[in-house]
Amino acid sequence: MSLRINDLAPNFTAKTTQGTINFHQWIGDSWAVLFSHPKDFTPVCTTELGYMAKIESEFGKRNTKIIGLSVDPVENHNSWAKDIEETQGYLPKYPMIGDTDLAVSKLYNMLPAEETGSSEGRTAATNATVRSVFVIGPDKKIKMMMTYPMTTGRNFDEILRVIDSIQLTAAHKVATPVNWKQGEDVIITTAVTNEEAEKSFPGFKTIKPYLRTTKQPS
Repeated sequence: MSLRINDLAPNFTAKTTQGTINFHQWIGDSWAVLFSHPKDFTPVCTTELGYMAKIESEFGKRNTKIIGLSVDPVENHNSWAKDIEETQGYLPKYPMIGDTDLAVSKLYNMLPAEETGSSEGRTAATNATVRSVFVIGPDKKIKMMMTYPMTTGRNFDEILRVIDSIQLTAAHKVATPVNWKQGEDVIITTAVTNEEAEKSFPGFKTIKPYLRTTKQPS
């Protein structure tokens, strides 16, 4: 069964570098980013985990927890973290899931449900599809998901931008235009009448009847 935006994020219990967690309980009232990796000690993922460690505080400012996943044992994650700190200059302090039985990868459709075996003997190539990012809201529903190829490092600044947009549009009846960044003008949704817009967004600009812009709400 495939996952879609606004589906309930599947819950699970798993071992992590910070102990066993129940995913939904771990999220609590926060937002969350789950990002996965096909195998430990892989070059592109090493740079990604290091960068996430560098900008973890930016997620914290947005009431967002981050958690990684790799299809390898937790013990390997701890050793890998030392390499990440040595080569990238930042030690991951967020939890990393050890998905040795492939359960979470299957649950999130990153591997086929009928996939057999464990992480033992698997290579990065056989786990190539375990390179997804899920943004999950406090309501435990999936707000965004994307999957990258193994040879392309992910842009986690873009994930921060997306979270800014999602949190803003969840609080106000607006949408964000192409390449929007924090502080730029936004679009008033078509569900808002012009009369309502005058009250909520005084001075808004009408480009087309269906395209009205306004300053970003505070």
